[in-house]
Amino acid sequence: MTLDTIRRLCLSLPGVTEDIKWEDDLVFSVGGKMFVVAMLEPPRRVSFKCDDETFAELVERDGIIPAPYLARAKWVSIESLGTGMDWREFEGRVRRSYELVKAGLPKRVQAELGRSPSRGRRGRG
Repeated sequence: MTLDTIRRLCLSLPGVTEDIKWEDDLVFSVGGKMFVVAMLEPPRRVSFKCDDETFAELVERDGIIPAPYLARAKWVSIESLGTGMDWREFEGRVRRSYELVKAGLPKRVQAELGRSPSRGRRGRG
């Protein structure tokens, strides 16, 4: 698992944006809300949101901890890229994080995520 593969995965999801926050964290958001944070500098952790049950399960594993500053919102952090879970599981967890965050967005924003830019706004010239 590399930053590049994580980036490709996140950007493949509808309506995702990326930016740098806190000087060295690559952040992926949907509707302006974060769903994945990847550290650009060592220790190269990657964090994502999960549901209560998954949070409790994941933090019991070696190499996965409650995400600093975000654990109360049920975020976990994989301490080092490539440890704690394989790619297939990670991909599913990222997609679930995206869905959890998207579900918390206003319905109007959720609806707009599925539209292409050319269909999104009618009646404006």
